[in-house]
Amino acid sequence: METENTDELNIFEKNYLPLGNERFDAQMRFVAAIDRMTHIARRTVLIDQSRRENDAEHSWHIAVMAQLFAEYCVNPPDVGRVVKMVVVHDLIEIYAGDTFAYNTKGNESKAQREKAAADKLFALLPQDQAKEIRSLWEEFDQAQTPDAMYASSLDSLQPLLHNTLTQGYTWRESHVKKSSVLARQDIIRRTMPTLWPWVEKNLQRGVDEGWLLDE
Repeated sequence: METENTDELNIFEKNYLPLGNERFDAQMRFVAAIDRMTHIARRTVLIDQSRRENDAEHSWHIAVMAQLFAEYCVNPPDVGRVVKMVVVHDLIEIYAGDTFAYNTKGNESKAQREKAAADKLFALLPQDQAKEIRSLWEEFDQAQTPDAMYASSLDSLQPLLHNTLTQGYTWRESHVKKSSVLARQDIIRRTMPTLWPWVEKNLQRGVDEGWLLDE
């Protein structure tokens, strides 16, 4: 599932005019590398169902959501930190690729692939910034702090919304079970419990409409 971004870096090396400031030039190389985010297709389709969304669009979407829904959190998050967290949470996928939430086999190797990708990607940055951004990514991945739990909730809520508005598009094509979605969405129940009835209503609708498998 590894996705290379050699084209971006080759173009950068060929065309970039360096300032001669080692720190700035490294930062710009990183910025060029993460342009590949726009090429990483997720399983979620756009609401008009015209195509699948990409990682950059997904990250932007939940960064905006982060500014809207903090009022529902049991433990108030630092919204500014959460915005930083969600815009970097999928950067490693430029090397590791996107792993579909309900792909059991793909998720077996996900942690190993993503750690290797993080090692490779963040090495492009100056050490202090590499440490900061990697720390945000790791905090998100562990989903233990109020900020990370909120960020993780949004990461689950956004594709859930898309499925509710596209007749369960990705659920239907992958024959997803209601129990699997409930398990993934449980972070919302723990973080923003007042929104949980909305989740339950939509999952039951998914079963009733034949979008989700019930067992």
